[in-house]
Amino acid sequence: MERTVQIFDTTLRDGEQTPGVHLTAEHKVAIATRLEAFGVATIEAGFPASSPGDEAAVDRVAATVRRCEVAALARCVPGDIEAAARALERARRPVAHVFLGTSDVHLQTKLRMSRADALRAIRASVRAAASRFPVVQFSAEDASRTERPFLRQCMATAVEAGAVRINLPDTVGAMTPAEYGALIADAVAFVGPDIIVSAHCHNDMGLATANAVAAVQGGARQVEGTINGIGERAGNSAIEEVGVVLALKHIARTGLHLDHITALSAHVADITGVPIQPNRAVVGANAFAHSSGIHQDGILKQPENYEFVPPALVGASGHRFVLTARSGRNAIAHEARQLGFELSADGIQAVYGAFVAAADAAQGPVSVEELRAIIAEVCGSDRPAAETPAPPRSRRSMADMFCL
Repeated sequence: MERTVQIFDTTLRDGEQTPGVHLTAEHKVAIATRLEAFGVATIEAGFPASSPGDEAAVDRVAATVRRCEVAALARCVPGDIEAAARALERARRPVAHVFLGTSDVHLQTKLRMSRADALRAIRASVRAAASRFPVVQFSAEDASRTERPFLRQCMATAVEAGAVRINLPDTVGAMTPAEYGALIADAVAFVGPDIIVSAHCHNDMGLATANAVAAVQGGARQVEGTINGIGERAGNSAIEEVGVVLALKHIARTGLHLDHITALSAHVADITGVPIQPNRAVVGANAFAHSSGIHQDGILKQPENYEFVPPALVGASGHRFVLTARSGRNAIAHEARQLGFELSADGIQAVYGAFVAAADAAQGPVSVEELRAIIAEVCGSDRPAAETPAPPRSRRSMADMFCL
């Protein structure tokens, strides 16, 4: 039986770290409302200690969201935990997300802390958060570059202090799926079944989604990510990609309503101003577009030939054909029918020849309007065949020869 994995969405926090993106309280509430309808388990609303404006925005989200958890980020600093507590006072299901860099590079060059100092900070901060929140998650920032024995010490310290979830971020996207899956599996075995181990992956080497899936296969019961994979540098695991992979490969249930994906993705892109790459998986403009004649023919015969992800699964309107010089006769005949023209075999051949010539000359896609004009020129009419009066029988016109 498939396991259940909960989705921790950090579009409003880590996603807002995308260079050039700033989300107002109104923006955060609008996205959070859609995330809740999408079915995520947790919405990380922000980092309250970072600014009074973000504390107010987290408070607004906390007051709006009713079904899922609302989390706030806090460093291992007393003031951060207080700010998170204030911001989440109105949350029905608040979560404190406490973090500390645990790799030697973070401790030595960023925090100027010894390992002993780090353990003391984890213990004190998680304990303080546990006294204020029903759920505390501890993140070992840069866990993927933290020496394994010390990482275990950090996890043990956090659990003893009251953390019920342990997050192991691949903060700089340094791991391969095999490496990250092994890291998660080791943590799951170490902390035991009562503690949820969470995965948080970055896309610096283009492996964020693959690493998140490997983490679930390694035993992670929570996956963190963002809509459209937005975030610091190359971004985070894309929630829409992870959700589709886990569903279609029967790896785990997430509770996500996958048919919300297309609209949610567009909504986030519109608010953040971060455009969606056309060939992006699942949500890109070309995700269900076909221009090769071989592919178009296969789609017409059975969409499964070239679409493993059904468009309807993610709320997309369906596949579309892009007409270029590489398109085939069957696609042209299909598009002609969509325009209301029924072409004879000779008509298809004639229109196709004229179309290819036009496509080669255009050196790009041929629009539907241009195809209509080509058919009209070949058939001798600018109206669909069904609307064209039958010519006198004594004289055979172009339309009589090519349009049925």
